[in-house]
Amino acid sequence: MLNLLAQINTMKKYLLSVLAILPLMVGAQDFYRCYTHEALQHVEASNPGYIDRVNEIFERAKLAEDFNRDEVYTIPVVVHIVYDIDEKNVPDSVVYNQIASLNADFRRLNEDADNVRDTFNTIVGDTHIQFALASIDPEGNPTTGITRTETEVESFFDFATIAEDVKSTADGGIDPWDQEHYLNIWVCDMSIFGFVNILGYATPPDGLDHWPPDATTGLADGVVVQYQAFGANNPVPLEIGAETYEVLGRTLTHEVGHYLGLRHIWGDGDCTEQDGVDDTPNAESQSSQDCDITKNTCVDDIADLGDLPDMVENFMDYSAESCQNSFTHGQIEIMRGVLEVERYELVNGGAEASVEEWNTLAPEIKLYPNPASGPATLIFEETGNYTVNILDETGKLIQTYRTNNEINQLTLDGLSKGFYMIQISSLEGIRTEKFIVQ
Repeated sequence: MLNLLAQINTMKKYLLSVLAILPLMVGAQDFYRCYTHEALQHVEASNPGYIDRVNEIFERAKLAEDFNRDEVYTIPVVVHIVYDIDEKNVPDSVVYNQIASLNADFRRLNEDADNVRDTFNTIVGDTHIQFALASIDPEGNPTTGITRTETEVESFFDFATIAEDVKSTADGGIDPWDQEHYLNIWVCDMSIFGFVNILGYATPPDGLDHWPPDATTGLADGVVVQYQAFGANNPVPLEIGAETYEVLGRTLTHEVGHYLGLRHIWGDGDCTEQDGVDDTPNAESQSSQDCDITKNTCVDDIADLGDLPDMVENFMDYSAESCQNSFTHGQIEIMRGVLEVERYELVNGGAEASVEEWNTLAPEIKLYPNPASGPATLIFEETGNYTVNILDETGKLIQTYRTNNEINQLTLDGLSKGFYMIQISSLEGIRTEKFIVQ
């Protein structure tokens, strides 16, 4: 009888939890676009001081001023697809599209970059951070950078642990790869009774050893994304209430921003709170999944610019994906500072990230003469908008420019004799070719 009463009481508590959360699933506006802030509070409840440690790392990253701002960091990525039915088994083409979209957003090659208002033109830029699917796994074996795990778990959402079970093989998901050397992204179902309530969440760096794969009191390092919100070419529509949500791949852009240390642009509060970045305007609250450019909800004073309107163009807002297009210079400094300090091993640890997939997606180029002793000609076989980087053999950036010309003249003045790389970046992918100056 006692066991039965205990079961009844447990069921009552569960039903009360469900009834409390059901209103969140009714309307298109009432869902968690990003659950990172709430996830941190969840960890804080069982690990007092966790948020303070995250904030300390954030402040240290702001002070990291000695790094090379032009060096392009490449982050090795592994995408874990965890599914119970074929619909959730996201195809490779969607993964490639999502990584290409992530690169475009972080390298400011996104087609809508020019949609940023003139007010913000001087404070937005290229992060010089890019992403590539891993080519070598933690055991040193060749890999596509994509894993697939069939599970009996229908949804990984849990009222106690969010969706942390997806990060554990023992709990129906898959253990992460070495989190110091790979960005782990889990793509799964986090719905509640079929209702999509969370699109994604991420783990900012906390300055401590990584949580173990089977941790139940913390957040295992990485990013989790609802499977319909992953990739702009996802064949499964994302329904929020009675509306179809427009997916452009920017849930992952937003969550990777958190993973690299950024906060929500409105500071998860009102006008008295802010995100800790000097050049992002304060806002009274999050955007409501819209592109309202008329709002100026807080009075602030940004150096040389004065009081700016709410920045719905920022990737770290909750604005519609169709109007998000930019990171600010201050946000870029934070992310690069994190890669120089707390996530140093991610870009300096020896894990190999393959650009071969992007070479197959990026347009063919011709570069001649090669070797060259004077100006060289660069020809694109397809028209488009490209960023051209010339790197020395150590990967140091020597020259960079953007072009939409099919035929380009490269000036090699000032380059000493030796091996170089020319890196072409576009929305479609990244192509790297070697050349010699003699």
